[in-house]
Amino acid sequence: MILQRTIETPASFDLITMGRISADLYPLEDGVPLEQVTTFRKYLGGSATNVAVAAARHGLRTAVITGVGDDPFGRFCVAEVRRLGVDNRFMFTDPVNPTPLAFCEIFPPDNFPLYFRREPKAPDLTISADRLDLDAIRDARVFWATATGLSQQPSRDAHLAAWQARRRKPDTILDLDYRAMFWPSRADAHREVAKALEQVTVAVGNLAECEVAVGETDPDRAADALLDRGVELAVVKQGSGGVLAKTRTDTARVPPYPVTVVNGLGAGDGFGGALVYGLISGWSLDRSLRFANVAGAIVASRRECSTAMPDTREVLDRLAGN
Repeated sequence: MILQRTIETPASFDLITMGRISADLYPLEDGVPLEQVTTFRKYLGGSATNVAVAAARHGLRTAVITGVGDDPFGRFCVAEVRRLGVDNRFMFTDPVNPTPLAFCEIFPPDNFPLYFRREPKAPDLTISADRLDLDAIRDARVFWATATGLSQQPSRDAHLAAWQARRRKPDTILDLDYRAMFWPSRADAHREVAKALEQVTVAVGNLAECEVAVGETDPDRAADALLDRGVELAVVKQGSGGVLAKTRTDTARVPPYPVTVVNGLGAGDGFGGALVYGLISGWSLDRSLRFANVAGAIVASRRECSTAMPDTREVLDRLAGN
């Protein structure tokens, strides 16, 4: 495996993410089953990568820890990460496993089936602890990881090593990010996520992901259960129900921001990058949540994910009603 080191940035990052990357092949035809689609466009994708891109759009110094295959899609991902303002020094090339691909169908406003090609093993699941720059992870203002990275070894142990380096430093975030096809069983996901919650200070997930993590689907009970597991901030996304966030002393509830949905995929990653910006900016919980909610909605109004991420000015203009 060959490390990519191509961007020089300060030693300390605002945000380091760790996890999935892919080349997304999205149809340019809406309401058409994938077998009938004739025209696609290629984009950078993968949840952890998208969050790093989203945060970079708000001027933050970001990097992603992930891996790609030694193939044209991998070379595209490495170049596109850099083009979109994310440091790619922690990316590596796996000589055995191919770069993951993701396909979707687009049936607005609320049906976007997603199909992954991650066999025989995704390079982002081959991240090992000895490959990590633990000093950089410890020193980053925010470290963001996703539950998918816990689904296989050696990635699971690498995540544990990263969290041990952080020692529950503030803004150590776990995106609950549950996708059944990545796990042997739902019980396995519950067990590993439950252990991970003891290592982090912030948990972010939708209602289905909260059910896997803590067995609750009611937003308030889910947030309380996450706090009971030791996190300091629990964020529960409710789709058309808006967003709820709780600490032990504060609660914020934000209604949905109305947009014409083009593709709901990637909205959560846009939300995540904007939430990181709010946390780093020292905003109130309510302000951070409103900002992130609008950022996610903007992404949902666009076809792609990574290149759909709004910048700070666009989000603030929407909040101001412009």
